[in-house]
Amino acid sequence: MPETDAPWEYTLYIPTDPRAVTVCRRTLRLILDLHHLPHLTETAELLVSELVSNAVRHAQGPAALRVRYRDRVLQVGAWDGDPQPPGPPGKFDRLAEVEGGRGLALVRACADTWGWQPLSRLGRRGKLVWCELGVAQAW
Repeated sequence: MPETDAPWEYTLYIPTDPRAVTVCRRTLRLILDLHHLPHLTETAELLVSELVSNAVRHAQGPAALRVRYRDRVLQVGAWDGDPQPPGPPGKFDRLAEVEGGRGLALVRACADTWGWQPLSRLGRRGKLVWCELGVAQAW
């Protein structure tokens, strides 16, 4: 059985293709199963779906999914080549009334914390939008 508190990180580079969202969800599920964190899968898949969907929709080129675990915190993030910050999340109680911001409202509601940062990858400027889930359950 692998050490459950040892830090790890995976990066999956994805094309600008809506099918990449499904690939990222399935990859995340495999990673969490491999590291004995299946109790995080449902929420983490929802978060990855929203982050990667935004990256694929707004990217001017390739994107990437980053999954990182350190200090009993799972961080998932999506990088894309657009350096503009994400729009503000909509209000969760008004999601049915708004056109945009739904995905980040879900991220804000389901994650322990979230944010974004400017980031360069392979000589390209862009941003990483990330969120974190604490590993609250005992083994």
